Order: sequence, then structure tokens, then C-alpha cells
Amino acid sequence: MFSYLQGRVISSKDSLLTLDVGGVGFSLSVARTEQYEAGKETKVITYLHWVQDQGPVLYGFFSEFERDVFLLILSCSGMGPKICLAVLSQLSPLQFIQIIQEGNEKALSSVNGIGPKKAEQMVVQLRHKVGKLVSKGLEVTADYGALESWKNLSDVLQSLNYSRTEIESALTHTRNQLSGKTYVFDELLRSSLSFLAKRL
Repeated sequence: MFSYLQGRVISSKDSLLTLDVGGVGFSLSVARTEQYEAGKETKVITYLHWVQDQGPVLYGFFSEFERDVFLLILSCSGMGPKICLAVLSQLSPLQFIQIIQEGNEKALSSVNGIGPKKAEQMVVQLRHKVGKLVSKGLEVTADYGALESWKNLSDVLQSLNYSRTEIESALTHTRNQLSGKTYVFDELLRSSLSFLAKRL
């Protein structure tokens, strides 16, 4: 029903984002409220989930890729939207994809709400789906080295004292800029630093 909402951030705390869209206030459940700054105009990717006896619940995402990974997790049996959101509050979408591709059940089971058995089930059920997600040409690649490059980029930006929100924004920007292109790590870093410099 809703693909996205664009409006002014009223508040963002306790996993709940309030967005003013043309004078109408929308409440959205989000993974990381620190990505949204009060008073700022922003575009939020959305997913509407119907809960029996409660009605519709609107979930918000920082990018289409984050929503795609959320829906990927939701497709695993026994996973509801709340636990899916909890996963993405502790792991970035890219980290989750990498963990599933590697079959790293130990890393996955360290997420609150997911034990060893559930982690094993998720790897088994989602591993082939990750391949399909990657093959659609979204912001990730099946190549392990490329995934490592994105992780290294995040680590470098963190070492330069950029905040988690700034890093996520830079990664999203750089993925969009270089989508479908061949690149080396230096290009990732230059694109991200250029983006962050313009925000100062």
C-alpha cells in the first residue's frame, strides 16, 4: 500500500519514528532511530504489516536494501516482524547478508532473541535466498572480497570518528553511486569521504 513516506521527523526514540507528512503524523517502527534527526525532512521506505486483533503496523527503513533484508528475514519460518527488526538493530543489512553467506551460525546466534537452533534454521532457509537477492543486482555482491571491502570501509570510517548514522548514510550513498559498476576499495573510500565532507 505504501512504498515510502516523505516528511519531517518529529521524534525518533525507543524504536519508534514519528513522521509529519503534510500535517498527518505517521508512527513507524524502525531498527535504528539514530538514523533520523528531529526536524529534518527525510524519505522513509515502508512496509505495512497486518497484525491480527491489532490492525496495521507500519515499519520504516533507511533504504530499500534494508527493507529487502527485513523481508528476507521475515520469510524464514517462525520469524515475526519484531524479531526481524531486532536483528537489524544489532546487525547492518550488509553484515547480516555476509553472515548468512558464510553460514556463520555462531555470529547469528549472538543476536538477542536468536539462539543456536534458530540461527541454524535461518542459515539453512535463507542461504539460497541470499543468492537470489544478490543476483537481482541490489546493493550487495556475492563476491566475498567485495563484502569484505564494504566491511573494511565501515571500519575505516569508524576509525576516523564518524558516527554510526554518518557511516550508514555514506555507505548507502556510495552503494547507490557505484551500483552495477566495477570498483576498487580506494573508490569506495573517496566516494564516502566526499559525501561526508559535503555534509559538514
